[in-house]
Amino acid sequence: MYKKGIYTILYQQKLARDVYVMKLFGDTSFITAPGQFVNILLEGRYLRRPISICDWNENTITLIYKVVGEGTRQMSTMEPGVKLDLLTGLGNGFDVSRCGQRVLLVGGGVGVPPLYGLAKALLAAGKTPVMIMGFQSKEDVFYQKEFEELGCPVYVATADGSAGVKGFVTHAIAQAKLTYDDYCACGPIPMLKALYDACPTTGQLSFEERMGCGFGACMGCSCKTKYGSKRICKDGPVLTKEEIIW
Repeated sequence: MYKKGIYTILYQQKLARDVYVMKLFGDTSFITAPGQFVNILLEGRYLRRPISICDWNENTITLIYKVVGEGTRQMSTMEPGVKLDLLTGLGNGFDVSRCGQRVLLVGGGVGVPPLYGLAKALLAAGKTPVMIMGFQSKEDVFYQKEFEELGCPVYVATADGSAGVKGFVTHAIAQAKLTYDDYCACGPIPMLKALYDACPTTGQLSFEERMGCGFGACMGCSCKTKYGSKRICKDGPVLTKEEIIW
C-alpha cells in the first residue's frame, strides 16, 4: 500500500558535495520499514523522482539526495514552505527480523541514507549495527557523526584515501577484521556485487534502479531473480542475497 499526499518542506541544507538533506512535514502512516522510498512529482517533469527515506517520525520525513540531473537540481533550489506531491510508503524495505545480533550496514554514497533508519530500528530491536561508509573523497562524506551519535561503530572508506581507509568498502571491512552475523547494503551495483562476493554470510541488498510509476504498474524496473521476475519498485528495492542473479 502507498499513499499520495501533499508535503511541506520544513528545511533544506547542503551536507556534502552535491548532497542535500530535506525534511518534509506530512502523513507518514504508510511508511512501515527502513529502506522504503518516496516518489516526488516536480513541476515540469514527466516522471516522479524516487528518493530513499533516511528517517521518519509521526509527521516528518527526512530525505537525503544527490544532485545528478535537472530534477534533483530543481529540488536543491526549493525553499521551506514549498509544497510537494509525494507517493509515500513505496517498496519493501529491510526486514529487521531477518537480521542477526551483529549486523554490518554498508552504504555507498547516497546508499547511506536508508541505513540510518535501519540502524535506529536495529538498535530498538536490541541488535548491534556496525556502519561502513564508502565515498569518492572526504568532500563527499556525510552523516558519519549522526551514525556515531546513535552509538554505531563507523568505518569510512574513500577511493582517493582522503578520509578513512583508502579504497572501497570491502577494503574497510577486511582491514578492520570485522565479525558479523549478516549484512544489509545499499549503493551502486558494483559495490553490491563486491559485497556479495566478499561477505560469506546471508544479506539484504537494496538496489538502485530507474523507475517509471514507482508502484509496480509499468513493469519498467523488473529484474530476474532465482524465484522469478521481480519489480524493484514494488517487490524490492531490498532483495535477499539468496535470490539475486547477477
